[in-house]
Amino acid sequence: MELNIYLSFKGQCEAAFNFYAKVLGGSITMKFTHKDSPMAAETAPEWLDKIMHMRMEIGQSVLMGADMPEGHQVTPQGFNASLQIKDPAEAERVFAGLAENGTIHMPIAETFWAQRFGMLVDQFGIPWMINCEKSM
Repeated sequence: MELNIYLSFKGQCEAAFNFYAKVLGGSITMKFTHKDSPMAAETAPEWLDKIMHMRMEIGQSVLMGADMPEGHQVTPQGFNASLQIKDPAEAERVFAGLAENGTIHMPIAETFWAQRFGMLVDQFGIPWMINCEKSM
């Protein structure tokens, strides 16, 4: 069994995944637009280039997402995409990258459990936690 995060966007999935690839060092391995689907003829012209499915590999993890039509996209709440990073400097770099044009909810800093921990919502509305645990 595998557990993967699947993110929903309001039309900016491709921009978000390009941003995540840059910040997280991921590789986009699948991009499927509405015009690539068998339903392209029934799709509104403004949605033809929107993402029906996108997949990125980050190390051994997978991040997936899509653009959701009006009325189907829900603002994320009740979860955070959580990144576990071993190196404090790398945790700070990733936090700063994801925070670009976003909202920091907890600045990255040392805590009683972590060398570095921080929380933010990125410019695409996705909530993130960056954690660099202390050695036990």
